[in-house]
Amino acid sequence: MRHPKTAAVVVLLACVLTTWECLADAAPAAGGDEAELRRITQELLDAVAPGRTDVWQRYLHERLIHVDETGVVRDKAQLLAELTPLPPGLVGRIEIDRFKATVHGDVAIVAHEDQEHLDYFGQALRSRFRSVDTWLRTPEGWRLIGEQTAAVLKDPPSIALSSEQLCGYNGAYSLTDKITANVRCTEGGLTVERAGRPPVKYVAEVLDVFYLPGQPRTRRIFSRDASGAIVGFVDRREGEDVRWTRTRTP
Repeated sequence: MRHPKTAAVVVLLACVLTTWECLADAAPAAGGDEAELRRITQELLDAVAPGRTDVWQRYLHERLIHVDETGVVRDKAQLLAELTPLPPGLVGRIEIDRFKATVHGDVAIVAHEDQEHLDYFGQALRSRFRSVDTWLRTPEGWRLIGEQTAAVLKDPPSIALSSEQLCGYNGAYSLTDKITANVRCTEGGLTVERAGRPPVKYVAEVLDVFYLPGQPRTRRIFSRDASGAIVGFVDRREGEDVRWTRTRTP
């Protein structure tokens, strides 16, 4: 039988993974605990760029499970082996932007969103990461026993296509006999209308590749035949395609 404390932590962790805001409904950490956990977390982040493995060694539990933003799972030894200084030409730092902690006895769940500033051979890059950390209070202090990090996606830059290029996508497209969509060119993009849904506007990332602002996980990619005529599109998310066929041109 699962211990009530364990069940509470599992439920809370699932909540954090689905939405940041739900953590606000949980009991907050005592001021001292939250401040201490934030201090330690920032200390760990400060140690990333210089590859300070001594800092991470100090705060990682021996039975740590770590999942990075690419989905790679590592234990403590494997994670420490990955921590090396940034190579020449790269200068960076990571700062906590949002932080929330709840404590359940000797276990703390932390959600934090961090801003990375990276000078990449003279080019400024800005990335955000959201992590869920699980900490265990030990006689030696708080120790990190689990972390899962995800990159916070953002819309890519868009490009301007000519009216002739945009209107070349006009037409009707079908997923099935009963599911169809009408595409028409509008100022700055393509408006797509599907029965029973409000119209939405896509903008171009590159020629034949469009995205819906605010939904960077997906792309709408138009396909052409050997003559260059548009014959359909795919909706792509995480490498999986849903295929639509062009059934009518203007």
